[in-house]
Amino acid sequence: MKAKIIVAIDSFKGCLTSAEANKAAAEGIRQSMPGAEVIQIPVSDGGEGWLEAFQTALGGEMVEVNVKDPLMRPIVGQYLVKGDKALIEIAKASGLTLLSEEERNPMVTTSYGTGQLVVDAVRRGCRHIIVGLGGSATSDCGIGMLRAIIDAFAKHKTWDEVNMLNDVSFTIATDVTNPLCGVNGAAHVFAPQKGATAEMVRSLDARAERFAELSAKHFGYDRSNVPGAGAAGGLGYAFLQYMNAECRSGYDLLLDAVHFDDMLKSASLVFTGEGAADRQTLMGKLPYGILQRAKAKHVPVVLIAGRVNDGQQLIEAGFSRATCIHPPQLPLEEGMKPETAKENIGKTVRNELSVCLGQ
Repeated sequence: MKAKIIVAIDSFKGCLTSAEANKAAAEGIRQSMPGAEVIQIPVSDGGEGWLEAFQTALGGEMVEVNVKDPLMRPIVGQYLVKGDKALIEIAKASGLTLLSEEERNPMVTTSYGTGQLVVDAVRRGCRHIIVGLGGSATSDCGIGMLRAIIDAFAKHKTWDEVNMLNDVSFTIATDVTNPLCGVNGAAHVFAPQKGATAEMVRSLDARAERFAELSAKHFGYDRSNVPGAGAAGGLGYAFLQYMNAECRSGYDLLLDAVHFDDMLKSASLVFTGEGAADRQTLMGKLPYGILQRAKAKHVPVVLIAGRVNDGQQLIEAGFSRATCIHPPQLPLEEGMKPETAKENIGKTVRNELSVCLGQ
């Protein structure tokens, strides 16, 4: 019986997309095992590439919308429509990659554009909206998103549209479990990478705490401590508190959509990976989610990455192997070149096959 090998590698940020990394691995497998059945699954945990991964899995129409970027400049955003379901990746309108490094400032960036995507999906007739909360440039607790919805509906007295929101269910897709406020909250944990100084972090956290207090007083309940509230600079909180959203793992939603558990039946091996693998990989990141499902079906999983630390912990968690694709002497700037990374993924996969399957 020919070997069945699944390739589900996350993007190597700033270097390769998930699809590109998968293709490089698949080519390496076919060079060593020409008769193998190779299944490629573009994957993402809710951030970069999530929308494209879902379109590959489900099909659907990519809709373009004129929206505002995190600094309220006009851009064209996208979301995916399949039947009465819309999938929104907030990075398409409110993402960090839309800003230069000098422009990053979560004191002024806004999630307004994400709200515009929500409005367009509702007006299009979508009744279930899934929002991937990854890669945001904001720390505004979703206030910008809520303002865009108010501007579109309430200000123009289109009350039929306002009532339409009551018929829409929201699901947020995130693997972040942080609360909105405090030392583990959105500002303290995530705002520094979005350009915040220590003083800004304190101000942003105080702002979030005040917003949560006012919201709790208005609604009579407080969801600021629900896991996921701190995702995407507090956008998770806005969806949980104001939209009564359900919170799901970003990678679980995607793996369910592609029927990953069924694919594991009769599989010989799974290759997964990401740009950098370490102990944080075991804190709910996509390769760990793939590992848990594969372990349940007794399928070995090989983890490859552009950088590997805490290798022993990764092996103890259940990965059969945890391997860096680059030789130790390779300079970082060379390893980040897409062609170099593709070549090294192919070489690594061929080596791992010889170890794991004797090929």
